[in-house]
Order: sequence, then C-alpha cells, then structure tokens
Amino acid sequence: MKHRAGSSLLRIIPVVPPILVLTGCGLNTAPILHPSGPIAQTQRDLLFTAFGLMLIVVIPVIVMAFWFAWRYRASGGKGKYTPDWSYSAKIDAIFWLVPAAIIVALGYLVWTYTHKLDPYKEIAGTEAALEVQVVAQDWKWLFIYPEYGIASVNELAFPSSRPLALEITSDTVMNSFMIPALGGQIYAMAGMTTQLHLLADGPGTFTGRNTQYSGDGFADQHFVAIAMTQEDFADWTQKARRSQRALDAGTYAKLAEPSIAHQVEYFSGFEPGLFETILAKYAPRSGHNTTMSHE
Repeated sequence: MKHRAGSSLLRIIPVVPPILVLTGCGLNTAPILHPSGPIAQTQRDLLFTAFGLMLIVVIPVIVMAFWFAWRYRASGGKGKYTPDWSYSAKIDAIFWLVPAAIIVALGYLVWTYTHKLDPYKEIAGTEAALEVQVVAQDWKWLFIYPEYGIASVNELAFPSSRPLALEITSDTVMNSFMIPALGGQIYAMAGMTTQLHLLADGPGTFTGRNTQYSGDGFADQHFVAIAMTQEDFADWTQKARRSQRALDAGTYAKLAEPSIAHQVEYFSGFEPGLFETILAKYAPRSGHNTTMSHE
C-alpha cells in the first residue's frame, strides 16, 4: 500500500511545476491585477488593501489550527487538559475586538472609495473629455461619437491624452459594461442612461465586454478598446468617415437584430438624435427619460 501511494506521488510531482508556471502566466496577463489607467490602479490597490485586512484573521486562524493540533496531540502534547474550563476574557476580547476593528476599517474604505471612485465623477485632464454614447445590443456594442459624427461597432477608439466620458444605455436586456484594464463596471439598461469616466495611462489595446449574462451570444459579446496617440486617433476618425455606410433608421434596425461574434464596423454618419431615439423607445408614457441614479 505504501509503495502504491509513493508511486502515485511520484507521478503527480512532475505535473506541479507546469501548473504553477501556467498560473503565473495567467496572473501576469490579468488586466485587473495589471491595470493601465488611474481608475483601475486605484481599484486594484483597494482590492489588495481589503485582501490584506482579511489576512489579519485568516493567517492567525491557519497558524493556530496547526499549533493547537500539535500542542494538544494525544502523544506528548504540552497543552493542559482543563475539562472544566469555559471562559476567557482575553480570548473573548480578541474574538470580538479584532473583527470589529476590521469591519470599521473596511467601512472606512467603502465610504471613502465609493465617493473617490464614483463612475459619474469627471476626470480632470489637460484636455476636455471625449464624449462617446454607448448602446448595448444583442450581442455587440455600438459606439456613437457626437463630436465627430461617426460611429463604430465593437471598437472603441480614443486618444490616450484625453479622459473618456461614456454615456451608456441598452437597446435590449440589461447588460454590464466593463474594460478591466481601465476600471469600472456599470450597467446598461433600456430607457435609462448611466455614466462612466475612464482614462488610460498611455497608448494601448484593451479588451472590453459585457459582464451580465444576456443570452446565446453572451460569450462573444466583447469589444476592443484602443487608446491612441492624437495623430492615430485623427487617422482613425478619417477611416470611419470613409465608410460607405451611415446609420440611418433602416441600417440601425438591421444592426440591432441579434448577431453573434459581430465584426468591427464603421459608420460615416448617423441619424440626428439617434441615442435619444433609442432611449425614447423605452421611455414611460409621460415622455420623460429616466437617468439612473448612481447613489
């Protein structure tokens, strides 16, 4: 029996290093752990801070579990046998005060960073924010650029030197917009608008996606976010303007139909007030649109 156990262990050992290597590679490419913008950086630091606070409880518990087993072992343990013991003020204080202190610390972090990381809060920059209207569809993302009169599908381009101000809605079921490398996660809901402000540290290409399950095409509902130099962004807008297609009512209706793994598309123009028209489809009968509160 011992021989079999030893043989099994020898077969397992060679597999462990590759697993550790692959795990390390996964961590190195994880955008949440390696952010590319100040918002994501702050969120990552907050995650590590909360994790560190939790370790104040976790590590002592793990250590004591092994220490107790050794100290009170049946053969040779040095722990005293006290069957009538029932209470210790010191232990009671530790068990209550330490968790209470952690809860207070976490409460402070939640209160502080809820306001600091408010997605509706504008980001100060040397240049005015680039405003982009975002529409979630089945199963793709439409980006409308009012400043430039162009639109794109599944590709969000912006200058890395400018903050990004996104106004988000849905022309289908609830979705959730997120670019992990830049931070933020906010819902997109029909008839309502939410806002998200982001900034990139420099030029780069990032993956964005819907994090709210929305049906058959959910797994492929992702897009490319590209932070560019000002010159490259100017070239990108010119490429979009050269498109032979524009988002008139008929083209938009066809685009809004469900499609899976939709390819990147560019539109040289769009119907005036297209974003407001999409909102109006789901507006209450009073005719007033609803803006989602972020509080």
